[in-house]
Amino acid sequence: MSSSLSAEHERHLVQVARDARLRAHAPYSHFAVGAALMDEQGRVHAGANIENAAYPQGLCAEAAALAHLVVAGGKRVVAAVVVGEGQQPVTPCGGCRQKLREFAGDELPVIVADGRAVRLRTSLGELLPHSFGPDHLGKRISR
Repeated sequence: MSSSLSAEHERHLVQVARDARLRAHAPYSHFAVGAALMDEQGRVHAGANIENAAYPQGLCAEAAALAHLVVAGGKRVVAAVVVGEGQQPVTPCGGCRQKLREFAGDELPVIVADGRAVRLRTSLGELLPHSFGPDHLGKRISR
């Protein structure tokens, strides 16, 4: 699968992330986020943020989607969508940018949407410039 994302795949991933957002567990912040990741086999993995009364124990939507991808045998993320509502586009947090970097390179398309429209099309390299990844440790992750 190439790093370019067809309009059809983008629409599907956005809808999956919107659906996941509706299932978020965000009773404290009321800030629900959904994510959808496409792996190297074209499979889609969804996640929603899961808050916890012990705040640092929560889980971001992107991390939840990555867990699904790994359990399903995925090795590489070829597209990522994040859906959240805010005045500014809701991009992955710094920690999730680094988590995505473990499974993708700078070219990873990252689409940010809300309930109405796509608000931003960017790449992981633009969100996390000069990133640190497996290659810095002399590791080549089979992608």
